[in-house]
Amino acid sequence: MESHTLVLIPGPTPVVDEIREGLARPVLAHTDPRFVEVFRCVISRVRQLMGAREAYVVAGTGTLAMEMALVNTVAPGERVLVVSHGYFGDRFVPLAQAFGIEVDVLRTEWGRRVPVEEIGAQLGRRSYRAVTITHVDTSTGVVADIAALGPVIRGAGALFILDGVCATGGIDEDMEKFGVDVLLTGSQKALGVPPGLALVGFGPRALEARARMGRVPAYYCDIANWRPVMEEPSRYFATPAVNMVFAMDVALDIIFREGLDRRYERHLAYGRGMRAALRALGLEPLPVEQAAAPTTTTVLYGDGLDDVTFRRLMAARGITVAGALGPLAGRAFRVGHMGNVTVAELEGAVQAMADTLAEMGRPADGAAARRALQEAAGPYADFRADRC
Repeated sequence: MESHTLVLIPGPTPVVDEIREGLARPVLAHTDPRFVEVFRCVISRVRQLMGAREAYVVAGTGTLAMEMALVNTVAPGERVLVVSHGYFGDRFVPLAQAFGIEVDVLRTEWGRRVPVEEIGAQLGRRSYRAVTITHVDTSTGVVADIAALGPVIRGAGALFILDGVCATGGIDEDMEKFGVDVLLTGSQKALGVPPGLALVGFGPRALEARARMGRVPAYYCDIANWRPVMEEPSRYFATPAVNMVFAMDVALDIIFREGLDRRYERHLAYGRGMRAALRALGLEPLPVEQAAAPTTTTVLYGDGLDDVTFRRLMAARGITVAGALGPLAGRAFRVGHMGNVTVAELEGAVQAMADTLAEMGRPADGAAARRALQEAAGPYADFRADRC
């Protein structure tokens, strides 16, 4: 039996016992009335969580959800503006090009946001069918300001496609409130479920765009094929991930028991706390504070620390953190603090970081870092999913 490892990466995130028990339920036929009722409830609550007109829950990953979002709203030959805050924002480029979609890209220095004014200026220079934005780019830990972006994108007549893979369930993304036309995510991040489900919400403008397109260059990803199932889950198009749906049902129970506003505030507190703790250890988060995500942090090592050694020693202490991507590879690590993780678990990780730094010759005050985390967490310091 493997010893327990606390996985604190930008996803998958720790899965609590209650959700694991949902996953371990006996397998039912996808046409069994007991499963159909659970699936119906999950679809309805995903729609509620997203503030979507229609929600699609299918077997797949966040990348599949990205593909569903694009292929059902943008036709070959049309143009999208990709606003990229890192590696995963860039991923929209080859994805769009694979379907013959024209692409322009706005990027910025890793750790900062593309200024809203720059996005508005680009939208004034050229006509776009859609703008894609990654809400939290896990390569940089930058969170997009969707409240400011929504009116700018809508005002230009473009569709707003939001990648919520590292945000949905941890940051407010209500589609109607923020003017989002398509919201996509995966099950394994702030929702707290293992990998395996792609979730996509469509608003009225996106659905109108899909209706105008007629046929699209997809089959599995075509929402026209999935819509009858989402409307009546006893129907069949492709076999649903039965036990993943059971797990998602439990995860949504936890989310709505906690309450959306409280859950979003808790994630904000966790983010502030982890960044304060990291600074107390002498480490520097990459994002400027006003662009720092509540769900994950990219952390610069500074001089004299070897990435592979640091992560190996952390793993020996039972904590998995992630390496950095792109130009930050070897210069930073990434830590997730989202979903149903507790402050006690984060404190354990912070102390493991302090002990690892000391072993590598850089003494760090673990007690001070833990205090900084506790103080920032405030009323959310005692959160546990089984108490929601």
